[in-house]
Amino acid sequence: MSKVHELNHPLIQHKLSLIRDKNTGSKEFRELVKEVSMLLAFEVTRDLPLEEVEIETPVCMAKTKILAGRKLGIVPILRAGLGMVDGFLNLLPAAKVGHIGLYRDPETLIPVEYYCKLPSDVNERDLIVVDPMLATGGSANAAIQFIKDKGAQSIKLVCLIGCPEGLAAVQKMHPDVDVYIAAIDEKLNDHAYIVPGLGDAGDRLYGTK
Repeated sequence: MSKVHELNHPLIQHKLSLIRDKNTGSKEFRELVKEVSMLLAFEVTRDLPLEEVEIETPVCMAKTKILAGRKLGIVPILRAGLGMVDGFLNLLPAAKVGHIGLYRDPETLIPVEYYCKLPSDVNERDLIVVDPMLATGGSANAAIQFIKDKGAQSIKLVCLIGCPEGLAAVQKMHPDVDVYIAAIDEKLNDHAYIVPGLGDAGDRLYGTK
């Protein structure tokens, strides 16, 4: 899967272990997700284009580089994806933020859309879809398709934890989308939870069940 990038930086893996721990409370869980998201953002933006400019330092004139090219957008899949937004915005404060609301039908496991609000110029932006978990791949595939239907042409998917089933599903439906992920776990269980995973990311972020 050449489009899948597993980011195994030591800091990411350390913090991910703390996120997985069932004894980690909501406050610490939110902080850790934000921190890992910021580290992921650093890796995801490694290929951003630069342009040369001339500035004046306190010592002399100098040729330096700044970001160039297309504008950026962050699109969390509600609700758990919201936990990753601030980490990305810490490094990309000028990015616009869209939102896609999906829930998984508990019987069919099919994603159902209930909200979609995106920047009006999605066709001019590199969009980064964020969601902590990539389980069946259904929600990610649906979200990416919604964005494509709005005219987006450049999309990346960023998750904390995924599994082979979810990765294969996304790669099959959206082979043009790069997936950045902190860990690829063993499998899905009978309830479509990632094993070993971290439980329900939304519930752990916001203290609900």
